[in-house]
Amino acid sequence: MKPAAEARGSVRPRVVYTDLDGTLLGPGGSLFAAPGGVVEPRAAQALAALGEAGVAVIPVSGRTAANVWEMARLVGSADYIAEMGGIVGLDRDAEQVRAFGAYRGSTTPYREMAESGAAGLLLDAHRGRLEPHAPWAFLPRECSMLFRGQVDTEAARSMLAEAGSGWLDLLDNGVIPRAFPGLDVDEVHAYHLLPRGVTKAEGARIHRERRGLAPEECIAIGDAPSDAALATQVGAVFIVENGRGAVEAAGDVAENVFVTEGSHGAGFAEAVAAAGLG
Repeated sequence: MKPAAEARGSVRPRVVYTDLDGTLLGPGGSLFAAPGGVVEPRAAQALAALGEAGVAVIPVSGRTAANVWEMARLVGSADYIAEMGGIVGLDRDAEQVRAFGAYRGSTTPYREMAESGAAGLLLDAHRGRLEPHAPWAFLPRECSMLFRGQVDTEAARSMLAEAGSGWLDLLDNGVIPRAFPGLDVDEVHAYHLLPRGVTKAEGARIHRERRGLAPEECIAIGDAPSDAALATQVGAVFIVENGRGAVEAAGDVAENVFVTEGSHGAGFAEAVAAAGLG
């Protein structure tokens, strides 16, 4: 990935799609937190600069729709993208577009997953390496299940396909900088089990087209491979430093993906500045 500074002057966005945890938000989900207990105000300052410039900030997260909508309100946005792209909220929740990918059932993907035993299959096969990301895993969801741990996503996909659940995918949504007693892993990641075709990039495509935006009018900021995949839908993607390892390990990084020197909120602010907005 190229340094974020190299993007300067190449984009002038009207919209910023941003991940929340690990990107805009620091440890503990705080807008003002940085690793080591440091108070970091630059993300809030960058949000203010975006507001003054009339640039919309659209939260794009694996969180539930209700949770992401609350974050959208805090950053002054009428729109949001939740559950890894499966739900796109428009006009202060007046409309929700559901994009459930390969799911063809009559209930919800979450219910279908629960009844199929797909989640249990993964948990049994990865004891000590994968568990529900409690308590957030147990909030009401429609199209995704949330886990934490460290697994080989390609192997997990093959396992699902062999068990007759090939309509499902397992996506890596970034590193969780914490240790958990039930996990014996080197690094904890957040994972989402969801229908194939449900991605942040697809959610951004739906939102962008509904709002009449061209890719070059948008940028994205994140910390995970699922955020780097937004490169197909925006002029530039900025990965904050704490997400560099996971994105590089995933491989196939697009030319319009850049990396910041700062992590978390400081990286968010750096990306905004590189886009000529801060």
